[in-house]
Amino acid sequence: MTPPALGSSVDAPPRAYAALLEHAELELELAGSGQVDRLAALGARWDELTRGLPATPPAAAASLLERALLIHERTRIELIRLREALLADLASAGRAKRAAEGYGAQLSRRSRLERSA
Repeated sequence: MTPPALGSSVDAPPRAYAALLEHAELELELAGSGQVDRLAALGARWDELTRGLPATPPAAAASLLERALLIHERTRIELIRLREALLADLASAGRAKRAAEGYGAQLSRRSRLERSA
């Protein structure tokens, strides 16, 4: 009996699973750099990559899928961080707007002579 050829499904996980891992790594990179628009555009690609895969992956794909799962969790955490930073920025902008409106209201109550002085 001859050993399987190098690169066969016995020796290495199918290319489809490696593509899933590469895609997950790209998502993490985009999330980490705040490129949310590009990240959102990749959603359909994930569906393309997973379409047609068997319900039970081959054993050779287990390590790739485990790594992809961990990377997805890191991506989720990065997105939570981005969301929290955005919410903090919005809160800060809201406070600044309210402060400016408050100061603006004080200016309009002063006489024209006081404002020009």
